[in-house]
Amino acid sequence: METYTDPGTVKATRTTFEIIETLAEADGGQITEIADELGLAKSTIHRHLATLEDLEYVVKDGDRYRIGFRFLELGEGTKKRTDTYQMASQKVKKIAEQTAERAQFVVEEHGKAVYVFGETGEHAVQTDSVIGKYRPLQSMAAGKAILAYLPEERVEEIIQQHGLPSLTENTITDEDELYEELEEIRERGYSINDQETIPGLRAIGVPIECPDGGVFGALSVSGPTHRVQGDRLEETIPNILLGTANELELDMKYS
Repeated sequence: METYTDPGTVKATRTTFEIIETLAEADGGQITEIADELGLAKSTIHRHLATLEDLEYVVKDGDRYRIGFRFLELGEGTKKRTDTYQMASQKVKKIAEQTAERAQFVVEEHGKAVYVFGETGEHAVQTDSVIGKYRPLQSMAAGKAILAYLPEERVEEIIQQHGLPSLTENTITDEDELYEELEEIRERGYSINDQETIPGLRAIGVPIECPDGGVFGALSVSGPTHRVQGDRLEETIPNILLGTANELELDMKYS
């Protein structure tokens, strides 16, 4: 758990969310387990959990607490807040059907990539691309596609804030190498993730640009290396993604 010392933040609120995140990561827990994990008194944890239970954000089963479905309602509200997100959702489903692989829509938030929508095609493999999960932007195809179309000063801010953490031996961890790849992405219009997030998995990503400038997010397709190679890697899937991105950008502009 990261530690922050910003005097402008509210300590009690931060503690509440640390408890929520701990419950989510461990798929539930007892007061003693959470207190030990966070290094806080059991009485403190109990007060926070009692409040969250009263507000129906956590559920108590015996002596264990778990995250409630109230959070799902909030998350769904976030995804549905604009028509554009709904259009992106429809495109993701279409891409999954066309490619028979896993398709995702990703946005940048707090300098990280977050999965917003995902669909599985007929032959899609199981991955840990859970909706709402955060990942380093430079470690994934969609994230690199977003970085390539962000202003350079924003990319620098993200690197300063989060660094370039490694998920596999193929993840880009050198700043100069990253900038070279971002230039290549701009030249060809799409990004490639060659086992940089998960060994044995490749992905292709394309950015979705806003009508008034900036990057709305990115679409991507991921699949096992033995299927995502050759023409599928360099032509078939990129063309599907680029065509779909063009449709979504036009929908955004004229809807």
